[in-house]
Amino acid sequence: MASSGEARRATMLYSLPNRCQKQSRPIHVKPPTILISCGEASGDLYASELLKELKRLEPTCEAFGLFGERTESAGATPTVRLEEISVIGLVEVVSKLPALLSAMRRLSAAALSRRPDVAVLIDFSGFNLRLAKRLDALGIPIVYYVSPQVWAWRRGRVRTIRKLVSEMLVILPFEKSFYEKEGVNVRYVGHPLVDLVSASQTREAFCRRLSLDAARPIVAVLPGSRRSEIEFHVPVLGDSIEALSRKQPELQFVVSRAPTVPREMIVDRLGSSIDRVRLMNGSVHDGLAHAAVAIVASGTAPVEAALLGTPMVVIYRVSRASYLLGSPFVDVPFYSMVNLIAERELVPELIQDAMTPANIVEQVSGLMQDDRALLMRAGLDDLKQRLGGGGASRRAAEAVLSHVEL
Repeated sequence: MASSGEARRATMLYSLPNRCQKQSRPIHVKPPTILISCGEASGDLYASELLKELKRLEPTCEAFGLFGERTESAGATPTVRLEEISVIGLVEVVSKLPALLSAMRRLSAAALSRRPDVAVLIDFSGFNLRLAKRLDALGIPIVYYVSPQVWAWRRGRVRTIRKLVSEMLVILPFEKSFYEKEGVNVRYVGHPLVDLVSASQTREAFCRRLSLDAARPIVAVLPGSRRSEIEFHVPVLGDSIEALSRKQPELQFVVSRAPTVPREMIVDRLGSSIDRVRLMNGSVHDGLAHAAVAIVASGTAPVEAALLGTPMVVIYRVSRASYLLGSPFVDVPFYSMVNLIAERELVPELIQDAMTPANIVEQVSGLMQDDRALLMRAGLDDLKQRLGGGGASRRAAEAVLSHVEL
């Protein structure tokens, strides 16, 4: 029996045209082929949800490219695997240059061989904008999903985006007006996390699974999904856990481990504090939902914590060389996406030299003992309203397929 997508295409192909009927998007006579490129764990999550929606709309569509386990599980064929190239920092990129160059060559060769109908590039601009030049030379339409933070630093990249990108799909409310002013074809689709962030277990079930006491407060620690983030964050977080345990012995700690990070890497860097923590593998939503406070690396995770209403402290650190090289180019009032969306300092940020055990202990203890947590939760509720309703991945999929030609 033909699939719904095949039946729909056959009906449209052999029916007499109705000039009064407006088609929602072009009808494709062969399975659409889509190149996907994302270089981070959050991008892999967004890509996987996008691909699920693409397959609901066009069950025969095929996808290949650069991504992680989630997108592969959704049905895509990897050309390059995410763990081969994961990196942060201007200086740290140097050690990954051979892998990044290899990934670029392999993706370019695959694009030349398979001639995808459209390419979907997700954030990761240092790599993806270079890839975009090669794809544009092949005449492949480019949809950029999840904007690089060009509004924060290196604004000159907007010129490249305007020249190469067929459509920019943005997930933050303020990004649409930014790109419109820059003359870029842009569509606001909403934030995909709105549909994805929720607890799957009760507090009792979560605590039972990790051998925690449901009656005692939990601190969720999310050090990041890149190996370099683990290098710079976990030793400081381990010292912070030790200090908090001495100050407030009733606290329990859960530390997240992303699929891109080996367990041993976290265990080794936690040192003696490993005896005080439970590791969370995979999804962090239950840990965040049931935590009194979270210590979260800047990036996507603070938005997840915000959607769950969890009071948090945002941390981040890179190598001193990367910080000194990059900081002159950063032109935003806040580092955390939560504060940028809220347009005020809703959550404390401990960035670079401010990320010390003493400062972390002070902020966490304050959220545990006074009314700041209640005020923060109210602010997080307002932020959730700003992000709007669900359906972002579906809207993004519809936008992508609108660029697939006959």
